[in-house]
Amino acid sequence: MEYIPIQCKSAIRKVRGGMPYQHDVNIYRGCEHGCLYCYALYSHDYLDDEKFYDHIYYKENIVEILEKEISKPSWQKNIINFGSVSDSYQPCEKELGLMREVLKLMIRYQNPVNISTKSTLILRDIDLLAELSKVAAVNLTCTVTCADESIQQVIEPRAATSLERMKVLQILKQKTNASVGILMMPIIPYITDSYENIEAIYKLAQQIDLDYIVPGTLYLRGKTKPYFLNSIRQYDENLYWKLKHLYPKGSCLKEYKKEFYQSLNQIRKKYDLENKVLKDTYKDE
Repeated sequence: MEYIPIQCKSAIRKVRGGMPYQHDVNIYRGCEHGCLYCYALYSHDYLDDEKFYDHIYYKENIVEILEKEISKPSWQKNIINFGSVSDSYQPCEKELGLMREVLKLMIRYQNPVNISTKSTLILRDIDLLAELSKVAAVNLTCTVTCADESIQQVIEPRAATSLERMKVLQILKQKTNASVGILMMPIIPYITDSYENIEAIYKLAQQIDLDYIVPGTLYLRGKTKPYFLNSIRQYDENLYWKLKHLYPKGSCLKEYKKEFYQSLNQIRKKYDLENKVLKDTYKDE
């Protein structure tokens, strides 16, 4: 693993298309979690670097540039999303501490945030998250798609276990005023899409009083598709061919998706967890 400092000219990126936020900040480029399905593999192309999982670029001046941008009179305290391309709490954050400084900045300017992670390291900053949630809207999520830890370690080899992430969410819900939920994305056909797996996650989420679950099936595009499929092929040849047939393009076949969501909706009806809280509560004014 190699950590490489870079300078950024801007911190906030405008996001378009169907998201519950319109502004995004990525402190890091590259991610140590090693998830087989990572859609952000393309992002290292801009750095002329193929080692997305091993060469982690960090923006040394991110706090300074971000403050310049959110202190402008034209900035309307729009919600800023963290973690869309690279997890802000991946292991290098323990050493570098950039996200902690960013949170202090968010508190100073009372700016709402959305943070997504697959790491337990977010608990290091629970004091700041609790403080920020008293003065601004805060939404915190973990990706959880698999109740079977042996499978989860195959598809997300260096991330925290699903059980650890559920514990993180429980603590965040108890110790902050944030809205706390699960991103059940991506649900992988033939691997994490069983009724039993999905219901187990919904059941536990309800037990620990989470606010919502947002589900979504796997989408394969660009460099992610061959990387994912070749990784699956090493794991299970038959599964590889089934998935290859199911994904002639970026999205899975409509017939599969229709059948899956019919099953998912049966589970949704049993549990008081919707996928609309994020959009209703956290949107730019």
